[in-house]
Amino acid sequence: MAAPISWSRLAYSAVLYALSPLITWRIWREQVPTYSRIQRLGMRLGTLPPAPRLWLHCASVGEVRAARPLIEGLLTRYPRHSLLLTTMTATGAEQAQALIHDQSESDQRRLVHRFLPLDYPGAARRFIGRVKPAMALLFETELWPNLLKACRRQGVPVAVVNGRLSPRAYQRYRRWQPLMANALANISWLAAKSCEDAERFKALGCRAEVISVVGSLKFEIPSQDEALREGEYLHRQWGKRPVWVAGSTRDGEESLLLQAHAQLRRHHPNALLVLAPRHPQRFDEVACLCRDEGWSFSRRSEKQPVTEQTQVYLADTLGELAVLYAAGSVAYVGGSLVPLGGQNMLEPAALGRPVLSGPSIENFSDVAEPLLAAGALALVNSPDALAEALTGYFDHPFEAQQKGQAGLAVINAQQGALKRTLDGLGKFVPPSLAACRA
Repeated sequence: MAAPISWSRLAYSAVLYALSPLITWRIWREQVPTYSRIQRLGMRLGTLPPAPRLWLHCASVGEVRAARPLIEGLLTRYPRHSLLLTTMTATGAEQAQALIHDQSESDQRRLVHRFLPLDYPGAARRFIGRVKPAMALLFETELWPNLLKACRRQGVPVAVVNGRLSPRAYQRYRRWQPLMANALANISWLAAKSCEDAERFKALGCRAEVISVVGSLKFEIPSQDEALREGEYLHRQWGKRPVWVAGSTRDGEESLLLQAHAQLRRHHPNALLVLAPRHPQRFDEVACLCRDEGWSFSRRSEKQPVTEQTQVYLADTLGELAVLYAAGSVAYVGGSLVPLGGQNMLEPAALGRPVLSGPSIENFSDVAEPLLAAGALALVNSPDALAEALTGYFDHPFEAQQKGQAGLAVINAQQGALKRTLDGLGKFVPPSLAACRA
């Protein structure tokens, strides 16, 4: 018997088509020169590695970084499979290429990146029909109704890994309850980060029997020895001075951080701020802000040196955030003094650095809670409070070091989600399976 028509999905697709001029303009900006824009329609995917293939989708930079242990785990556990990694954003594509470059020569041949097609019904069908994945893995909250339906029609099992649904996202999806319930009906397995995430997915219509709570893959952080070595080398070049790093900063936040830096320098006149905006399209804007406010600054992209007179070091490059966090003594994680939900504070914690954040951390509450409980993370709600916290850490370096070590202990205690995730996926695609689905 034919499946019933999903009127909610039809309405969703109609809205996508109606908004296609706006979507096309937005995607036109999210472009990497070596990729065809037609990939956004599920076409011109180029040569794919041999089948059988696994397909993993990550939205952008942060998700690709968080998925790295899973990607490397899949390559190890499935040596006869190739892995297609897709992203939605250009910065995500660049991060994926950097990750591929870091793999062994043999794994580089098995791991490729492409852009995810837009969720038009035809584009979704073309993409799944061309890739023919043995399994589809969607990272965190990447629930695209037409892609999920295309997987179901072509017999592709779908897993949501590191499944996350923040309170804000849950409230947003609740407005589209019939559509989300229809989409979630196509999920074969959902590996939730926490019990709270699992309950939210169930409330949206996901079947309880397909949900497992496995923990957060974000705690599965590889060795940071190389980043620490490079960071310490940078710090030595800058001289003996207090250095704090503000990573993944967002629009409207940099001016607040510069206010805090001005107050910090009243107590520590030689303090250096390493400022790393999250989005590359804002690098020039932030440089103009520093110039307009009269700061003496250097740009990393232009290889400008950090001298004794440098007050701000603008880290306007990609893929170096771990090294930059390692070069500082204290880290501030952006997107949090402005109401945007925060960014991943585990990156600096894994380097043994005490972490500061604004109060907006709802997107990362699951990783923030254990860090807060251990004293490795402190929240500040204003430039004044940030300057006070920074001054305290630089006045008491041993205390700062202790808080950094507490963060490392939290990460070590929380690991294990990777094995549970890989074991769960093995129920759908056993590691020994080598049948080709060309």
